Amino acid sequence: MKRVRQDATRQHNLPVLLDADQVAEVLRTSKKAIYAMIERRQLPGVIRIGRRVLLREDALLDFLRQRSSPSLER
Repeated sequence: MKRVRQDATRQHNLPVLLDADQVAEVLRTSKKAIYAMIERRQLPGVIRIGRRVLLREDALLDFLRQRSSPSLER
């Protein structure tokens, strides 16, 4: 079911939204650390809907790409 929802979202060009648990899994950290990063404005694409805090997947992935260092090739 999750796959169907993502496909439908992408067809309408809507951003995929991740909750704190999902972001914590991607960044391999705790949910508490994610909320701290959000409060310090260290993560992009934050959307607040009532008490829910969601992050746009595309903004998070762009942020991670920009922060990655190039690998040393020989």
